[in-house]
Amino acid sequence: MEIRTEDVGDADAIADVTTRAFRAAAHSSGTEAKIVEALRHAGALTVSLVATESGSIAGHVAVSPVRIDGREERWFGLGPVSVAPEHQSKGIGTALVQAALERLRELKTDGCIVLGDPAFYRRFGFSSDPGLGYGDVPPEYLQRLLLAGTPPKGEVRYHPAFDGS
Repeated sequence: MEIRTEDVGDADAIADVTTRAFRAAAHSSGTEAKIVEALRHAGALTVSLVATESGSIAGHVAVSPVRIDGREERWFGLGPVSVAPEHQSKGIGTALVQAALERLRELKTDGCIVLGDPAFYRRFGFSSDPGLGYGDVPPEYLQRLLLAGTPPKGEVRYHPAFDGS
């Protein structure tokens, strides 16, 4: 497996992998591929990495800026994280998350937010923070990873691509 930055010609393969990865997921909105496309179009993909197996894209991770209480902080949202069904349970998602977090460290960001399974993201250092909110999402699913500074407090707002705007 190789992890690399998204190339210009990868968009269709990323959309395919993302669509297939989320097709059967109970928590899926069915819009994950469109979210990635909209982030790309808006120039809001701070980090966009692909995992390849035998030259084919097997997974993708996106990272984009978030606002907290309406302020632009040096905080970013992790996701969508997508692994093609035939490549799941092989460590590709873990490797993509680790690589994305390493890029955020290299960029000297303050931290990362994720909406997801606490059991999965805890291994990377994420934890829930009662000082952060995201609509009516149960607090244990909104997690943060502090990379520098002090933890922000307030309502998290993802890029408008996440709500179709």
